[in-house]
Amino acid sequence: MNTSWLDDVKWNADGLIPAIAQEAGSGTLLMVAWMNREALQLTAERGKAVYWSRSRKRLWHKGEESGNEQLVQEIRLDCDNDVILLQVEQKGGIACHTGRHSCFFQRLEAGCWHTIAAPIKDPEDIYGAGRGQSS
Repeated sequence: MNTSWLDDVKWNADGLIPAIAQEAGSGTLLMVAWMNREALQLTAERGKAVYWSRSRKRLWHKGEESGNEQLVQEIRLDCDNDVILLQVEQKGGIACHTGRHSCFFQRLEAGCWHTIAAPIKDPEDIYGAGRGQSS
């Protein structure tokens, strides 16, 4: 596969770009993660979301532990070439490590954050005891 298109991406000083995963069809914003050049290339080649885990300092194939893969239907680059948008089919209905459909489950109301969506599945049932506390 020709990879010259990767040269058009404006990577930050760490060689990363933010990537937004949006559910195809519903338009629901599922999560934001980071990609390096290899992650974006693999995502395009395989049709499954691959991210760069800053905490683990390695590639992270979405769903590698949970089984909740993201099948990529479309990859878009914003007008400044510094943000990726993935249109995905979220397998298992869970995108968030907290067991929720979306990572955006807290809403600001009257100066306080309120949880507006319950977990679909307990993170301990997905990842095991002591996991699912951070991405």
